Amino acid sequence: MQLSGKQILHAVPSRVWALLTDSETLARIVPGITKLEKTGDHFFISTLEIKIGPVSGYFTGNLRLEDIEEPSSFTLKAQQNSKLGNANAAIKVRVVPAGDIKTELAFDGDAKLSGLLASMGQRVMGGVANTLIKQFFSNMDKELEKFTHA
Repeated sequence: MQLSGKQILHAVPSRVWALLTDSETLARIVPGITKLEKTGDHFFISTLEIKIGPVSGYFTGNLRLEDIEEPSSFTLKAQQNSKLGNANAAIKVRVVPAGDIKTELAFDGDAKLSGLLASMGQRVMGGVANTLIKQFFSNMDKELEKFTHA
């Protein structure tokens, strides 16, 4: 399943980068994360709870940041397991200046699903993915607002 998206954020690239690479912030902006524990430089153990439409379940696994080119890009690799099936993803994240105090946050990658997740079909899982992407960008905007109103 292909995952991609982009959005203009009202913040300088260094602020966006700092939020994306901070485990406490990631736990707040990535939809469904109930626990994110840093286990090393750019390595995390995660627990997610996803409840959207027909998809509901707990996932445990790990996240890691690779190919880091500070402050402009990294690859997020995730392995998540649940009774519903497994998800493995590799997503390239780019932070690009887009004006005086604006940044384009873009990502592109794919997720491989197995088990019941894979049998639900591309259409259902694509809808779930789009909802999660919208939640992510909404959560990111809320985090950035904390700094503009502080």
